[in-house]
Amino acid sequence: MNPTRIVRVFTLALTCIAGLLSPAAAGPPPAAPQAVPAPAHPPISAFVRRIFEDKAGNFWFGTNGEGVLRYNGRSLESFSIQQGFGGVAVRGIVQDKNDTIWFATESGLIRYDGDAFTTYTTKDGLAHDDIWSLFIDREGVLWIGTFGGVCRFDGKMFTPFDLPESKSDPVRGVSSSRLAHSIMQDSTGRMWFGTSGGAYILDGTSFTNISEKDGLCNNTVNGILEDNQGRFWFASHHNGVCRLDGTTFTHFTEADGIRGTEVWGLYSDRQGGIWFPVENAGAYRYDGTAFKNYHEAQGLTTNAVQSIYQDRKGRIWLGGWQGLFRIDGETVVAVGKDGPWEAK
Repeated sequence: MNPTRIVRVFTLALTCIAGLLSPAAAGPPPAAPQAVPAPAHPPISAFVRRIFEDKAGNFWFGTNGEGVLRYNGRSLESFSIQQGFGGVAVRGIVQDKNDTIWFATESGLIRYDGDAFTTYTTKDGLAHDDIWSLFIDREGVLWIGTFGGVCRFDGKMFTPFDLPESKSDPVRGVSSSRLAHSIMQDSTGRMWFGTSGGAYILDGTSFTNISEKDGLCNNTVNGILEDNQGRFWFASHHNGVCRLDGTTFTHFTEADGIRGTEVWGLYSDRQGGIWFPVENAGAYRYDGTAFKNYHEAQGLTTNAVQSIYQDRKGRIWLGGWQGLFRIDGETVVAVGKDGPWEAK
């Protein structure tokens, strides 16, 4: 471990662009499309990018181009082209206080109210149709990280705004701070955004930017998490995982038992463990002392894991390039169309 002191944290004024991108009220939903019956072999073996369990106990699986799958405890059904999911990556799934489920896709924000799917785009006030992250804060506001900036949806309208410009180099011709890969709210109510220009903290009306110059392991931040001790963890796209404790960064590397550097996100379980998937290295869990690695030796058919989720029963699910997996004790079980959906 290599602690590094933060030498500089600067505060930037909030730069709303409501005048340039006028918030637009979300229009009424169109006529309800009907769910497409599940094909004979739903693509549960496809690239599972997101896993989510709703309040009713249904499991939703977002794929990387094969639509969304839902398992209701009895059968698996598929939603695709007619619902707006045809050929798109599903990067986020959340449920709001009204039980509405929202899906982040690369061609818009999709809303499911239990009966119908509705797609929202820039025509409805979004800053961009290419959506990377979703988060619902304690007030019930939906935060949307797009390729063109961040939007807030209060149930009536979308309000877009830009994050302040980062000192990092632009990425793919787009301001490196505009694309929010991840969004979270900490225990004090501050909003955090992981971007390609470092991490941003929104505290009221001002931003603080944290970058590699301050000790961050990498400026492309795919995930941010606050643990039960008030420390902040960062999943980076090019340089592994690091943790901020007060003003000190700790960078975890291969010397700490972590292989690989491309980390796709961060998740906490109810026991306080910290989980993260690493490209071509499986999934890791930190118990406060050491890192445990779940990979092909434990039963994964691929080490390319991108999503981790703990359900209401406490089970850990993994999604990756070759489908869906569940951790049963010390082994990893591949889950197909016919299961096994429960541990033996």
